[in-house]
Amino acid sequence: MKIPLRVYADTSVFGGCFEEKFSEASTRFFDQVRDGTFVLVVSDVTLEELDPAPPYVKSLLGTVPAGHVEQVATSDESKRLQLAYLNAAVVGPACENDAAHIAVATIATVDIIVSWNFKHIVHYDKIMGYEAVNVRHGYRSPRIYSPYEVINL
Repeated sequence: MKIPLRVYADTSVFGGCFEEKFSEASTRFFDQVRDGTFVLVVSDVTLEELDPAPPYVKSLLGTVPAGHVEQVATSDESKRLQLAYLNAAVVGPACENDAAHIAVATIATVDIIVSWNFKHIVHYDKIMGYEAVNVRHGYRSPRIYSPYEVINL
């Protein structure tokens, strides 16, 4: 039996289901979570960002079987790593939630992070920055991709 990959999805993947440009890949990603291809990992950061979202976006999480979702939380350790990303200028202070997503996912040792945020997360320069900080602090870096890159077509 193949063990499913643990995939952390940031808020953009949820909203992507309802944006023309991203809907096909985001919807397919959630279909594959539902069928057990992936375990969806979400954090309190994701849930807080989803809170003000329209009900149809928030309700998406409820369509995933409970056994296919893992919830992780920020910790003192993830907050220190988030601060290390900010201090290394991987992203600026205005992007502290983006750094929080990467930190919490790193501490949770997920396999992959998926996001549609091509400016602060899924960008070669940012990925190298996150990885450099992780190496300096002794962490294994999760792979970072857009949902399109991880779905089975």
